[in-house]
Amino acid sequence: TSHIAKQSVDQVKNIILDKDPDIIALELDRKRFYALRYKKQRKASLRSIKNIGVKGFLFQLIGAWVEAKLGKYVGVKPGSEMITAIQLAKEHKKKIALIDQDIEITLKRFSQEFSFKEKANLVIDILTAPFKRKKIPFDLTKVPSQAVIKKLVADVKKRYPNVYKVLIKERNDVMARNLYMLMRDYPKKLILGIIGAGHEEEIMDLIKKIEI
Repeated sequence: TSHIAKQSVDQVKNIILDKDPDIIALELDRKRFYALRYKKQRKASLRSIKNIGVKGFLFQLIGAWVEAKLGKYVGVKPGSEMITAIQLAKEHKKKIALIDQDIEITLKRFSQEFSFKEKANLVIDILTAPFKRKKIPFDLTKVPSQAVIKKLVADVKKRYPNVYKVLIKERNDVMARNLYMLMRDYPKKLILGIIGAGHEEEIMDLIKKIEI
């Protein structure tokens, strides 16, 4: 899915109603699930900053602001496809599995790994962005193609290797293993995994390679 795409909301609804899965696995942890389910965003505190670090806290703050702005632009609240899945799971009495890494672990790792070079690259990219042409135009209301996703991920991996490692690679490892364990523990159940499009291909490859 794309977390701000109307197309994703429709796809989630259609596939749940059409395939009637037994278990719906979401790219969420307990904290983000609670925030979406009950529409309660966690307030910043000195304790939370201590737990996740200043860089992780700032990333969370800026990321949420950017996602909200883009969501407002396309008319879809961030995470709407997850909210749709949660609502349908409740209505049709489906089990929900939360497969993502704890957000505090991810943000703490971000604080630990975000390097000085990456911070410098970020400043340069922000300052030069207005003068660059758009190299990969795509419709924000739809899920990007795999070709576009591969290009974007490759760019992040090259310019921000630690950001890629923490936000994508490490979480892919966690989600792949959690999905695999669901498949192992419920071999006769139909499991629907709802994850961001940028995670899909690598998670599928990782699941095939896992040996427990």
